[in-house]
Amino acid sequence: MNKLIASSCCALLLSSAPASATSIYRCSDSAGNITFTRQGCPIDHASQIQEAVNPTPSSGKAVPLAKPKKQRKTQKEEPTQGITVVGAQDDGCGNRITGSARRDALIKQQILPGMTRTDIESTFGTPDTVTSRNGQVLYRYSKHKGRTRTVTFDESGCVRGKR
Repeated sequence: MNKLIASSCCALLLSSAPASATSIYRCSDSAGNITFTRQGCPIDHASQIQEAVNPTPSSGKAVPLAKPKKQRKTQKEEPTQGITVVGAQDDGCGNRITGSARRDALIKQQILPGMTRTDIESTFGTPDTVTSRNGQVLYRYSKHKGRTRTVTFDESGCVRGKR
């Protein structure tokens, strides 16, 4: 008898499918507040049964989160006559160096007229000495073998060209 009951219980457990969806009640009161619950709604609330689907991870089935809205057909815009540039970036030195020339100079550790102090400091680091004379700033970099490199900046903080 016990063996029969045990085998019947095992058969029932193995034959039941795992629950992948749960009924949830959507309750709304007279003020428009919405509550979701599994126990049911109070008497004075409007109720609606929602099916909540929670697939197992890696089940391979895509679950859409929301239905995409259909895109409206837009009217074709008439082509404009030209492009107008509203603003441009100014490096403070009159944009004497293009972006690619600036990058090449920084990589090759070259000093070009029109570079900014931040360009020089990002390439060579902080200077060993800084002197200021007549509104001009001099950065001096000393190497180990006695060689020095001097960079002169104008009043705007831009590298000056050779005279």
